Amino acid sequence: MRYLLLLGGPDHHARWDALPEKQKQAAYADFGAFAKAVAERGELIDGDALQPATTARTVHEDGAVTEGPFAESVEQLGGYYVIDVPAIDDAVALAKLLPKYFAVEIRPTQGVQIR
Repeated sequence: MRYLLLLGGPDHHARWDALPEKQKQAAYADFGAFAKAVAERGELIDGDALQPATTARTVHEDGAVTEGPFAESVEQLGGYYVIDVPAIDDAVALAKLLPKYFAVEIRPTQGVQIR
């Protein structure tokens, strides 16, 4: 089963830039532990960090285009992973390995791959 893990938090780009190098290295270690654990339980399909929310464009139902993310919120998406693991409990356990300054939303996908 494929799951989308959405990483979010308040102004994560500024928070990341302000982190001491030691904490950044610990976060990189967490990302590495996550990738290793995913490989042991299933498959990492895709993942990436996102540019700041200020770079987003939103196309609305009426076709209007606005600058910025869809919702005005203190918390914004910072990155994502798509993983393929047997069950949501596996996805939850893996999400707990990611750096603690992210909230991680886990959603099963519909299983329809569009290419």
